[in-house]
Amino acid sequence: MISPSITVALEVNGHTREVSAMADTPLLLVLRNDLALNGPKYGCGLGECGACTVIIDGVAARSCVFPLAGAAGREIVTLEGLGSRQAPHPVQQAFIDEQAAQCGYCLNGMIMTAKALLDRNPNPSEAQVRNELSGNLCRCGTHIEILRAVLRAAHLLTVDARP
Repeated sequence: MISPSITVALEVNGHTREVSAMADTPLLLVLRNDLALNGPKYGCGLGECGACTVIIDGVAARSCVFPLAGAAGREIVTLEGLGSRQAPHPVQQAFIDEQAAQCGYCLNGMIMTAKALLDRNPNPSEAQVRNELSGNLCRCGTHIEILRAVLRAAHLLTVDARP
């Protein structure tokens, strides 16, 4: 059975955007194709690799398996909503500082997952970071740099939060 076409208002990166598509269209396709937000990547299309990760209501979510209908009225943050080239978010800056990328395909998922973790737990242990990122695949082998970047971001966010 084909799902009906719906029009929904999405709150994406602090802006309300109205989109029309089939109710079961993956949020990833709407973000990339309709809203031109290319931070989330299409990886596996099965919610297993993490390349498509966005933050929905404060929780890291796989947008390739998240239906558009379920996104209505929820707060969605993509990589583009974290920071800019001129003023990167501390998590983005930590990934830059640690040179935690080779091809960069996994970075969206790693950064968004790390951001959601640090919002919940501003001082995670190395084991907690490893566990949180275990569902994100990186084929380039930059796992150590990524781990260091998340721990650096935790430090940056903790220092920035001090009075």
